[in-house]
Amino acid sequence: MDIREIQNLIKFVAKSGATEVKLEMDDFKITIKTTAEGTEPTTTFVQHVPVTNALPQAAAPQPVAPTAPAAPAAPETASDDSKYITIKSPMIGTFYRKPAPDKPVFVEVGTSIGKGDVVCVIEAMKLFNEIESEVSGKIVKILVDDSSPVEFDQPLFLVDPS
Repeated sequence: MDIREIQNLIKFVAKSGATEVKLEMDDFKITIKTTAEGTEPTTTFVQHVPVTNALPQAAAPQPVAPTAPAAPAAPETASDDSKYITIKSPMIGTFYRKPAPDKPVFVEVGTSIGKGDVVCVIEAMKLFNEIESEVSGKIVKILVDDSSPVEFDQPLFLVDPS
């Protein structure tokens, strides 16, 4: 199938009103998806499939409709948290609340901490980095689950400095 035949097929599918057409030949696959006028342009995927490998193809994932964020709860939380100081991650890695699996956690909600106290460990490239507090106060909230990945500058703890 040459490019003109593909273009004619796209035009035919767009005029027919079909939203999706899949065409499989011996040496290639074509999927043409269209949407209602004015929303998005026609999308065409051409995939060449080797004749010798006739493996079953997995179904394409269906697009997920975007959901509206819950806006009313956000302003209340932001205003309550504004009086607290946030301890943020200085690096990308995996967040751990304990120095070792058999040891107790560094801090819990309600723990009083001082400047320089270790609050957690972040493992990056097989190195375990102790994260020290830069503020004194009381831990109000732990924002990250144990053994979960964290990004640079991601909030880890909320501290009440009073």
